[in-house]
Amino acid sequence: MRLENGDRSTCHPIVNSSSDDDDDGGLLPESYSPVLDGEGLLVPPLNFAMVDYGVFRSGFPDTANFAFLQSLGLRSIIYLCPERYPEANVEFLNANGIRLFQFAIEGSKEPPLVNIPEETIKEALRVVLDEKNRPLLIHCKRGKHRTGSLVGCLRKLQKWCLTSIFDEYQRYAAEKTRVSDLRFMELFDISGFKQPPTFCSHSPN
Repeated sequence: MRLENGDRSTCHPIVNSSSDDDDDGGLLPESYSPVLDGEGLLVPPLNFAMVDYGVFRSGFPDTANFAFLQSLGLRSIIYLCPERYPEANVEFLNANGIRLFQFAIEGSKEPPLVNIPEETIKEALRVVLDEKNRPLLIHCKRGKHRTGSLVGCLRKLQKWCLTSIFDEYQRYAAEKTRVSDLRFMELFDISGFKQPPTFCSHSPN
């Protein structure tokens, strides 16, 4: 698979981390650990991390994570699964004025290869890039494949090289990395997008 992505791409170093837990993957320097407030422990969702300023990623949040999400001051959630959003989560969104954007991407396993709908990813990216929707959280079920593919396409728009994009994806997917996801991110066409706004100029350096 081709790893070069043009002279304008930037290779971003990813801090090494390791875990024996499948669902944990590895977390970037922007990852969050549980933090204490005056009323107790705030628990982030599985695989929670900061992607960029005002953009976060995770696995599916449950009721134990609501206080933590509330502390982020979210305006929007991008949900990448076709299943109906749970009633408890809908009530949390309504109570906190958070808008839900649902993009129904099937979560099939390989084989066969997963067919990620490119137009759906482009629609989701437009939501991410609209500053009126931030701060926002991107999530699927485990925060690995669908979320990782969307974040990888955002990284491509940010001019990250494919080596760094794949490295970040694999730190969440671990040994469950899907070749079809990597191929999708490599071939994803960003020509229809304008230069990303200031928040998307983030670099780990």
